[in-house]
Amino acid sequence: MTNPDVLIVGAGLAGLSCALRLNLKGVSCLLLEASDDVGGRLRTDCVEGFQLDRGFQVLLTAYPEAKATLDYEALNLRYFISGARVRYAGDFYDVIEPWRHPWRALGGWSSPIGKFADKWRVASFRRDLMELPLADIFERPETSASKLVHDAGFSQSLIDRFFRPFFGSIFLDSKLHASSRMFEFIFRMLAEGEVAVPAKGMGAIPAQIAGRLPEGSIWRQAKAGSVEPGLVRLESGEELRARCVVVATEGPEAAHLTGAFPAPASRPATCVYYAAPEPPVADPILVLNGNNKWPVNNICVLSQVAPEYAPQGQSLVSVTVLGRNTSNDAALEPAVRRQLLRWFGRGVKDWRPLAIYRIPHAQPDQVPPGIPVEQLPVRISPGLYVCGDHRDNASINGALVSGRRAAEAILEDS
Repeated sequence: MTNPDVLIVGAGLAGLSCALRLNLKGVSCLLLEASDDVGGRLRTDCVEGFQLDRGFQVLLTAYPEAKATLDYEALNLRYFISGARVRYAGDFYDVIEPWRHPWRALGGWSSPIGKFADKWRVASFRRDLMELPLADIFERPETSASKLVHDAGFSQSLIDRFFRPFFGSIFLDSKLHASSRMFEFIFRMLAEGEVAVPAKGMGAIPAQIAGRLPEGSIWRQAKAGSVEPGLVRLESGEELRARCVVVATEGPEAAHLTGAFPAPASRPATCVYYAAPEPPVADPILVLNGNNKWPVNNICVLSQVAPEYAPQGQSLVSVTVLGRNTSNDAALEPAVRRQLLRWFGRGVKDWRPLAIYRIPHAQPDQVPPGIPVEQLPVRISPGLYVCGDHRDNASINGALVSGRRAAEAILEDS
């Protein structure tokens, strides 16, 4: 492509969303992607016939921007059971959403994961959130998610054995320091929709958006060394010019390239993948560590959710470890395996490690006080814009929204 109207640095969800919106308005874009393919943190690798997402990730189908942007039918979504299975005190207990799975949920009434009164508090909490206009959630008084659930009257057993590992898997923080607004937003999304993965892996989401762009719109392995309004200098030395530039990288890199804001704090995570001859869990369900003992926070047999994730006759197990652990791979994997041996028995000895993904910037930190969206500008200066989940909120929805906002700002300034 020669002489594009807009240069977009980064072909993750935010950059792709921005390019899509601009192209629909007849504005030509060239995306400059430093890696070998689109997606940013939302990538899927094929290893020995297994589909390995770069970190455990899911799509909440109720995300409004995702519904407006993506073709769910074409993604061929596979769905989780709404709820989780909790490992606690040497046994497993199901915590199932009664609104979708009423019969399965009955068994949880007598489990040690929370108290009887918690069931009514969850129903009341859910009802109150569902009655709110969605935008009002981000205008509510803000505290930490931990303080919110305590103040809502939930028992310590439910908080420690379910909320911490479950929402910890979403916020990558089992202490629940994240904003209460994000907790309520995610809770609302879980109540409204399903939890899913595409049959071809989470990388199918950015690939679908990229497939809607004109041929030649994406340069891969084109890393930006510096940016200015209307100018990108690649590390190769090549200079590219356009009417304006959008920096659509993850937060720390965007801060470095633009110099316009401090680098946002990051939540790290590690994902360990195993090939198993038999699935340790038969259901398409998230399994949580209700004992809050390191290293495992949650596991999922992804091939039970989407059979396409593993070759026929094999199972794919995804294990998530939270935090910035200092153990090398040679020490981490045996520690994970020892814990899972206690959970699932001797069959774990036959599991074969496939890959370990260490993701230092898995998502921006979301501790309060949060900043209202209108105070996180996408305009940096005339001819220079920025987008990414660090501009809105750390979610697929936030990344897509930020890309749209940057596109709207460019169109408004044209």
